[in-house]
Amino acid sequence: MKRVSLIAVVVFLMNAVVAQNQEAAEKVNGPEITFKKDLHDYGQIYVNSDGSCTFEFTNTGNEPLILSQPRSSCGCTVPSWPRQPILPGESEKITVTYNTSKAGPINRSVTILSNAKKNNSVVLRIKGSVVAKPADALPEKDMSSGAPVNRSN
Repeated sequence: MKRVSLIAVVVFLMNAVVAQNQEAAEKVNGPEITFKKDLHDYGQIYVNSDGSCTFEFTNTGNEPLILSQPRSSCGCTVPSWPRQPILPGESEKITVTYNTSKAGPINRSVTILSNAKKNNSVVLRIKGSVVAKPADALPEKDMSSGAPVNRSN
């Protein structure tokens, strides 16, 4: 009976050590970048409106994270990013500004390069549609009196 108990204890301890080693192997030594979201949907926005959006991220690694110059899919999408190293546990933002001077669909990307050990290249996407502002409508006039008429009923 003592042998069975001893063997059970040894097997239990071996399983605990193996599980602990697997957890340690899964942790990344070095910087790691984790974004809250990697897609921003503008929906419909008007021509010449604010085309800026932000992507928040955290350095979930254990060494400083350094971002390289992001690459956008076209000149109409301009990223701005933190140039200083992001320490472990700190959060920062990348702002992407889309030029809304022309109507049409939005489907662009910005590639973020960093010294992260796992995901050293992350693609952020923006989508939506730029539409023309509706023309301001003047109220209709009653031709007999010249007063505005509410025709919403």
